Amino acid sequence: MSDTRTTDGSAPAGHGLRRSLGFRDLVVYGLLFIAPMAPVGVYGTLDAKSHGAVALVYVVATVAMAFTAFSYAQMVRVVPQAGSVFAYARAGLGKEAGFIAGWMVMLDYLLIPAVAYLFSGIAMNSLVPDVSRWVWTALAVVITTFLNLWGVRTAARVGFLVLALEIVVLLVFVVSAVVMLARDGAHRDWLSPLAGDGTQGAFALSAVIGAVSVAVLSFLGFDAIASFAEEVTGGSRKVAQAVLFCLALTGVLFVAQTYLVALLEPLSSARLAAEPGKQGSAFYDAVDASVGDWLHNLVAVSKAIGAAFAALAGQAAAGRLLFAMARDRRLPRALARTDSGVPRAALVCAAVITLVAAVWAARRDDGLDKLVSVVDIGALTAFTLLHASVVGWFAVRRRSGPPVWWRHVVVPVLGAAITIAVIVEASGTSQVVGAIWLAIGLTVLLTQRGRREDGGMDAGAEAETGAGAG
Repeated sequence: MSDTRTTDGSAPAGHGLRRSLGFRDLVVYGLLFIAPMAPVGVYGTLDAKSHGAVALVYVVATVAMAFTAFSYAQMVRVVPQAGSVFAYARAGLGKEAGFIAGWMVMLDYLLIPAVAYLFSGIAMNSLVPDVSRWVWTALAVVITTFLNLWGVRTAARVGFLVLALEIVVLLVFVVSAVVMLARDGAHRDWLSPLAGDGTQGAFALSAVIGAVSVAVLSFLGFDAIASFAEEVTGGSRKVAQAVLFCLALTGVLFVAQTYLVALLEPLSSARLAAEPGKQGSAFYDAVDASVGDWLHNLVAVSKAIGAAFAALAGQAAAGRLLFAMARDRRLPRALARTDSGVPRAALVCAAVITLVAAVWAARRDDGLDKLVSVVDIGALTAFTLLHASVVGWFAVRRRSGPPVWWRHVVVPVLGAAITIAVIVEASGTSQVVGAIWLAIGLTVLLTQRGRREDGGMDAGAEAETGAGAG
């Protein structure tokens, strides 16, 4: 079979994505997927784990994820293709490694939207308890799927309005917190969010590092920006800039909000550690105690809407990943078709899988815990392969000329060390699920290799990578 691309690397009719996104649209997608107030749900856990140094945790996590963002920026410039890490690993490490990277990140891209939809369903159920949360969850999937099917540009415009709402709510929180702190003072020492509150002993760097392994989950999603490399106007440099900008901006927002809420927190980190049941609502409880329940309700509504649109961005990225892997003959060919520049078949496939996972979880009391425990492992494994891809492309294959050693070896090696360390710190359930998913992927890979050897299905694949990278 012939390759799906023409000799100049462009996609033929029925397989092309429409270039319609600008820098702002990419930033909107990135911020929607991450969510500006992502720390709300994990603040209590991080505060307890870090002995009160929760803002420092996000400083360290931002620096740690910066290595991954930098590697994305390196690869998107030379391999400006949909599929993100799938395309990068394929170019830097080979076809098999590319498949494994795409396969592992697929787990993340399909389950993170499911978690976000479930968050939306839970929040709406708390506001309208007469309607079951699985109904709200399914409704959120349907609405955002229609927006994605309408087109990436339309979804970005609606997403911008939702993102603006989230930013306004965050600003309301920041202003309210500053007013309360100026009027009533802080419950903790002003430096405690950066140095610990001292209630669990002296400052412990190990405690901060342990909390970082959880905090990096707040950043998952910034990498989805790279999935739109074939739909951006003005070149792949905009994608690289958007990836770095989103990480830097969310890092600042995360540090600021956790610093402020830690000062408002009436409970010590030792108390939160001793009573895990209080950790999930710690952010809201601190807001209630210091500002009032009106802000609690405002944040809850913002989270309900914001979570649904975070899932929209995730679903869009998942659709592009399925599209890219199908175009490369790694998934059924039907997923590689586009309609008016929109990969609708891939989007519907991603939506159905996410819908099943989200509704299943919404109907179980332990559904959220089950989903959250496994969402990180796929992305972290793919990030590790991403860093290896930078070394492979620039230092081993030298496809872009002589390497710059600090940029193309030192930084990605340090980045890989960080992601591997986080994988080691992940939950046992996450590690088991990741191993099972990897084993299935390897089985699929071996099966496809046998078919390719018989039928020559991989003809022209190297031409595709070379055309895209040139």
